[in-house]
This record gives sequence, C-alpha cells and structure tokens, in this order.
Amino acid sequence: MSPTSRRETVDQRIEALLRDSDLHKPNGEGPFPIVLQFHGCGGKKNLQERWAAVAKAAGWAALVVDSYGHRRISKFQAYATVCTGLQLWGRERAGDLFAMMEWARRQPWIDPTRIAIAGWSHGGWTALDAMSMTPGRQIENATHVSGLPDEPLAGLTGAFVVYPYQGIGALAPIHGLRVDVPVQAIIGTADSVVGGRSVVKVLGRMRTPSAPIDVTVFEGATHAFDEIEAQDWRVRYDPALTERAHRMYGGFLRAAAEKPSPVR
Repeated sequence: MSPTSRRETVDQRIEALLRDSDLHKPNGEGPFPIVLQFHGCGGKKNLQERWAAVAKAAGWAALVVDSYGHRRISKFQAYATVCTGLQLWGRERAGDLFAMMEWARRQPWIDPTRIAIAGWSHGGWTALDAMSMTPGRQIENATHVSGLPDEPLAGLTGAFVVYPYQGIGALAPIHGLRVDVPVQAIIGTADSVVGGRSVVKVLGRMRTPSAPIDVTVFEGATHAFDEIEAQDWRVRYDPALTERAHRMYGGFLRAAAEKPSPVR
C-alpha cells in the first residue's frame, strides 16, 4: 500500500504530521484559539509563514500542517500526482485535518472550543470536504484514519478558504456542508488553475445549515496571488490584494474568537 493510502490510527497520524509541521504561538500561557493551516498541492511554502504571522498578530496560535513529509511526497511528485488528481484527494487528506483537530483538543494551552481551519487551493478542497462528510464509516473509509471521536470537528469555530479547488472529486459541492460555522472564501476572477467565477457559482449554491458561504471576489486575481516566490506562468503576485486578504484573515479570526464553537 502506498504511503498516501496506508491506514493509521489517529495517534499515528498526529505523530507523523507533527514531525514536519510548524507551530506559531503568541506570547503567554494561553489558552489560545488555534487555526490549522493546510497548504496547496505544491506543498508547504513560505507564504504559509506569512499567513501564520497574521494569525499570531490577531492573538491566535497557528499550526502550518505539512501533509507531504510523512507521506514522502517530493515537490516534483506533488506537482505530477497530487496537483493532477492522481493521488491524495481532498477527502483522503481530510484525515490530516481531523487528526490535528484531535491533537489541538488535547493541548492544555489551546482553547478546545475555538479551533479554526484555513486552506489554500488543495487545502481548501480538504477543508470543505472535511466539513461535508458524515462521521463514522464514511470518514474512516475516505481518510484511512481510525480512532477518531464521534464528532471529529468538535470545537470548530470557522473556516477560511483561499482559491479552493471545487471541481471533479470534491464532495462539498455534492453533499453540502454538515456543520454550522462561518465560512469565508476568497476567489480571484483570473484564476485559471481552479477556475474563477465558476468556483464563485459553486460556493454560492452550496448547501449549508444556515448562513451561506461568504464569498469575496478579488477582481483580476490569479491563483496564488499571495505567493511572492511563485514561478508558475499562470500565477501573478499581487501585493495589494495579498495585504487585503491578510486583513480579512485577521478580522475573520478575531471575530471567530468572540464566540465558542457550536460543534460538540
């Protein structure tokens, strides 16, 4: 069985992910709210550190989760296989999200009622699929992770997704979202990687328990508009839009800290 699909207990997945993930904590003893950040299909990049700094400035801890280290997926393999959909779909990678939420709930310095998730591109796919699946057999079969709690999203207070993939293989457009927490999305109209206005339409009609997804459209923004180091011809870094997105992230987290999670 390949490293991307082998079955693990939740404790094994937690241990594996922590080896390569980066933790950013505010000063003090806490308990702090925490946001779990999930990178795009190209892997963990410097842009994640910059977003984590925004979270820290807002009073949140941030864990930048590396989904590739323990799976032994190189950058070349990531672009060749994950970005093309040959392996590690969002529903499977959601096991990483559930595992790190369980880790967060166990930490005495983390507020277990204020856990947010954030995802970029493939990470956004992961976040939305995680919020759409039913606990129990569906989640275990999709993620290959056993030993999860009855409610693996307990403590979730919100989700922030940036240029999320929502095409073939994504579950959320089909099933809708299961949990009732605020969801903020940023979509660029010039995104030729995951689609621009087509993703806006998908998110706009997605079924949710109450409030619809809050979709903010960035006119002229490409995919990964926040990546200074981008070398993809389809990507154009935009410092003004990146600053705007960072402000939105900080505001979203500050608002999420005001009330505990409704998910038990």
